[in-house]
Amino acid sequence: MSEAGVMTTGYSIKAASELTGITEDTIRYYEKIGLLPRAQRKENSHRVYTEGDVELMKLISCLKKTGMPLDEMRPYLNLSRDSNLSEYPELYDKIQIHKRKILDQIASLQQIVDFIDTKVSEGNFGERKRNEDCTLTGDVKRMPVRNK
Repeated sequence: MSEAGVMTTGYSIKAASELTGITEDTIRYYEKIGLLPRAQRKENSHRVYTEGDVELMKLISCLKKTGMPLDEMRPYLNLSRDSNLSEYPELYDKIQIHKRKILDQIASLQQIVDFIDTKVSEGNFGERKRNEDCTLTGDVKRMPVRNK
């Protein structure tokens, strides 16, 4: 950083976007709502992100893929990098509950994969056998979306 507080090295918003898979507009939005700290600026006023900023963006992206709402992420993002989560019992419990929901979703999806595999191996999608079930359990509205 220069004497005037203007950052001279780091990642551009484009580079940060490419490293994290988060669009430039979304990065700006996360800054606007305070999910990310305001980026430092170059002398030309372009945003510059640190390695720590990029790691924070990756954490946001990861938690978002699990279906965690942005507001529920805030407490985790506010912890310092050297914080021990076990020192925050309420946050620790919440993330464990969230993890359990993810594991339940994985188990539910595996049942569906098994159902499809059975249908494919039998070569008959039209006929249903007794006790054959293909239901998605859990909060289906919050299933993670996989980008292609």
